[in-house]
Amino acid sequence: MDFELSEEQKMFQSMVRDFATRELAPGAAQRDEDATFPGDAIKKMGELGLLGVSYPEKYGGSGGDSVQQAILTEELCRVEAGVGTVYVGTISLCAYPIYKFGTEDIKNKYLPALFQGGRIGCFALTEPGAGSDATALQTSAAKEGSFYVLNGSKVFITNGGEADVITVFVTLDRSLRHRGIIALVLDSATPGFSVGKKEHKLGIRCSSTSELIFENCRVSAGNRLSDEGKGFNVAIETIDSSRTGVAAQAVGIAQGAFEAALQFSKDRQQFGQAISSFQAIQWMLADMATRIEAARLLTYQAASLKDHGRPFVKQSAMAKLYASETAAWVTNRAVQVHGGYGYIKDYPVERYFRDAKITEIYEGTSEMQRMTIARLLLRG
Repeated sequence: MDFELSEEQKMFQSMVRDFATRELAPGAAQRDEDATFPGDAIKKMGELGLLGVSYPEKYGGSGGDSVQQAILTEELCRVEAGVGTVYVGTISLCAYPIYKFGTEDIKNKYLPALFQGGRIGCFALTEPGAGSDATALQTSAAKEGSFYVLNGSKVFITNGGEADVITVFVTLDRSLRHRGIIALVLDSATPGFSVGKKEHKLGIRCSSTSELIFENCRVSAGNRLSDEGKGFNVAIETIDSSRTGVAAQAVGIAQGAFEAALQFSKDRQQFGQAISSFQAIQWMLADMATRIEAARLLTYQAASLKDHGRPFVKQSAMAKLYASETAAWVTNRAVQVHGGYGYIKDYPVERYFRDAKITEIYEGTSEMQRMTIARLLLRG
């Protein structure tokens, strides 16, 4: 059993950390303040071959694995969680179901463009009345010849305002609940599709979160992922797979906040000495570092299990649950170490504190993770 990253993984980590420090750090606070979408950063990631790191080269990917994807997500979020959110939304949520369930034509049409950074993707599942209960979709699809005609709306869609490619889940028959759902891929230029309200968010502000509207939007039946009635399975498998990405995001946020608190504790003088010399501060730092390391190991374990083709759903739910709650706890402690300085925007821990909360909510709340873990434990 080896808990160390390989030399190749360490080199990859160093490269991504350098990219994040050089390209993201200088403008992170301003993008947060202005809620500016990081399109240029995503394009640069594509040019460097980072976006498709865990996908085969035949589709424009880099042929890497899920552990590398977790490393990449963590390092992005260590500097700017919003960029990590855009990445996860495009690659883990939009691209994954296309890769896993799409025909070769669909894969070749959409994946290279997503991986090369020229296009942004989103995953359109959530509706006003269908959040944790994804079987309650109201957005409908009516079959007309070789097309599906979509009507309805989606809410809280990451990358929704900028997405070029939309993986969307709609129902052919609401009475069938999960058995009536289908998954489709469409271009944002499709007539009948439009972007509605853009949300004004607490955190991850450089990533956009928008309402999507479908009004007699015609999508070719050739753009369906899997069979009719199997869309719910596509959605659940995608979310199960992407939870490791949210766990890695939470680890990155926590790590960034911890590093800021550690440095501040060394620099800040009170009573004639650095506050890092006080036991109260030392214990906070020790607990922060311990929880982050435990969250990271859970996250890498889940990613490694996936890479080796072994069951990973329970471990990914555990990683997402523990890492997200760790991020919320660590960022709270980081603000406390800073005292009054942690409450103002001149210091990055204020942003980390706001960014952390969403990791306990999206892609399955902490409560839903506990339900998943318990169900799998009881199943034996």
